[in-house]
Amino acid sequence: MSLTDNGAAEALSVPVTPDRAGSADSGTSTLLWDNEETLDLRLPPEFTALRAVLPGQAASPHDADPLDGIHTWGPTPTPAGPFELVPVRLDRDLPLIHGWMNDPEVAEFWELAGPQDRTERHLRAQLDGGGRSVPCLGMLDGTAMSYWEIYRADLDPLARRYRARPHDTGIHLLIGDAAHRGRGLGSDLLTAVAELVMERRHACTRIVAEPDMRNTPSVTAFRKAGFRCRAEVALPGKRAALMIWDRVRPEPS
Repeated sequence: MSLTDNGAAEALSVPVTPDRAGSADSGTSTLLWDNEETLDLRLPPEFTALRAVLPGQAASPHDADPLDGIHTWGPTPTPAGPFELVPVRLDRDLPLIHGWMNDPEVAEFWELAGPQDRTERHLRAQLDGGGRSVPCLGMLDGTAMSYWEIYRADLDPLARRYRARPHDTGIHLLIGDAAHRGRGLGSDLLTAVAELVMERRHACTRIVAEPDMRNTPSVTAFRKAGFRCRAEVALPGKRAALMIWDRVRPEPS
């Protein structure tokens, strides 16, 4: 999708499917993935069983809610007004998100254009995934204007492809409302959400993202928000910039 920032187009849309997502811990190496990776948001039984027998692994809020209660995070200030992530409800939000996915500028990167049931399947895969990925509406000053997917990168199939740390948090987003494009909102919202994640998820030390390298303005928006490109990754259908936002910010040079 197109946003403009001081006259420059700023496309900000990244797909969530794990066979097209990944990240790297350091360096600029290229990672190659096969095409057989599929979206599976269920915890493997052996992982759950192992946790159950480890000493000191009593039940914790993280076990019940891998993303620490996004529905309770509340609004956060941005230069454009208060912004809040509101978890998606299919009965309420499906038509709106389906319309955004059929916007040509969104469809170019998300590849979810088509009938409404296609969007519904994409959302249900997350809603039925035990809370490891939470699809959200981005509400700016009370108006739904963007779509976000906040997910546990360390519990996602992409963790097999990079040196994941416990509680790594992934972000995907799109600006859906055309009225909010061309206003330079992308980097402001990314900054606000990154800071919100760090504030609400105390165990998280990194946020990961993987915008398409062809989408230069999107990569630029992530950079402006404080993300650093750690690698270029060859993924099925795209080459991605692997972006990392660290809790401990580097000192300016």
